[in-house]
Parts: sequence; structure tokens; C-alpha cells
Amino acid sequence: MPAISPKLGELLIKTTKAKDIDNAFQNIFTEYLELKLKTLYEIVERFQSKWGMDFEEFKKRLKSGAVKKDAYAFDVEQDFWQWEEAETLKKHYEESRRESPSFQVHF
Repeated sequence: MPAISPKLGELLIKTTKAKDIDNAFQNIFTEYLELKLKTLYEIVERFQSKWGMDFEEFKKRLKSGAVKKDAYAFDVEQDFWQWEEAETLKKHYEESRRESPSFQVHF
């Protein structure tokens, strides 16, 4: 386990109002996951609203040419890559959340 300086440990405990350093790190980790997931859900919802479908449907329609815009247009490709990144990261952070039994998301 990596060591941290006593000053940093004290600051973490004070900032998070935790009882000890382990609890402070759990608080930070939990809040980090919560913020990341909230942001990613907002990004995904924005794309779903913009395109009127979920990402899987968007991919299928792009592949089949059923999207109203040119699939190779810069803005369509940009949306695809940003949406795919958000979906991938969302799955990653959701898995991290499942592995942390004390994690509760509030959004």
C-alpha cells in the first residue's frame, strides 16, 4: 500500500470529515464516481435527445445508412465518437460502483 504524508492524510480527513484515512478515501472515491456518472448520464441523455434514439440504435442506423444526415459528416462522426466514449466510460464506472458495496449514487 502506498504511503501518504501525514499532512495530506490530515487534510483528507479534515476535508471529508471522515473518521480515518480509509474512510476519507472511500468518501473521495464515492463522490468521484457519483460526479463522473452524473456527467456521463447527462452526456448520454443529451445525445439521445438530439438523435431521438439510444446509442445502439444510432450505431445500427449509421451502419445501414438510415440516419438523415451523411454518416461521414464531421458533426455526425464527432457525435458518434463522443457518445461512444460516454457509453464506454459509463459502463466502466458503473462496474466500479458495483464492486464498491458501500457506494450509493444520488442523482
